[in-house]
Amino acid sequence: MAEDDDIILSELDDEELVLQMHDDLYDGLRAEIEEGVNILIARGWTPYDVLTRALVAGMTIVGADFRDGILFVPEVLQAANAMKGGMAILKPLLVETGAPRMGKMVIGTVKGDIHDIGKNLVAMMMEGAGFEVVDLGINNPVENYLEAAAREEADIIGMSALLTTTMPYMKVVIDTLKDQGLRERYMILVGGAPLNEEFGRAIGADAYCRDAAIAVQTAKDMIARKHNQI
Repeated sequence: MAEDDDIILSELDDEELVLQMHDDLYDGLRAEIEEGVNILIARGWTPYDVLTRALVAGMTIVGADFRDGILFVPEVLQAANAMKGGMAILKPLLVETGAPRMGKMVIGTVKGDIHDIGKNLVAMMMEGAGFEVVDLGINNPVENYLEAAAREEADIIGMSALLTTTMPYMKVVIDTLKDQGLRERYMILVGGAPLNEEFGRAIGADAYCRDAAIAVQTAKDMIARKHNQI
């Protein structure tokens, strides 16, 4: 779009700038997102407001269109990359200001499984929704999940598998948590191509998530319920 070339972000008022940032996120324009974040901070916005109103709100649109089949994985990864650019600026500022956090998730692919595209997408989308995410990478034995969850004081443990042969390992992790009396401490989300809801229930997970958008919504709902119980 040629007219986009003429948009000077610093000349937009706050409301216009936020809407433009939603568009730029959608288009995966990292440099523009970084510039927009810096402009809003310079105008006196709190880091939390920039996060929620400019970035999270923009990624919510991306997530909805991904769920509805309008956007596909490459576009979502581009949007998530743009989001990461903005987050890199905001993270240290958020720590300083003690902003309320959505929740914390430890996520990884289970032992024996080296497929990580789906897991990466979930991690990025969760960050896009305002969660703090600790990504353990691939091929994680039970100890990795337990140590990271305890160390990070996580709310959620996310496990993914793409192979039918590695799926059962999710139950090993859940059973170990039960044996150690820790199961109630964490919400456990599982996902991956060969899984289904029935499997998620059978192994004792809190929820099976078909895709990244559903994982984000499920996590949000669970955190909201948890806060209401306190």
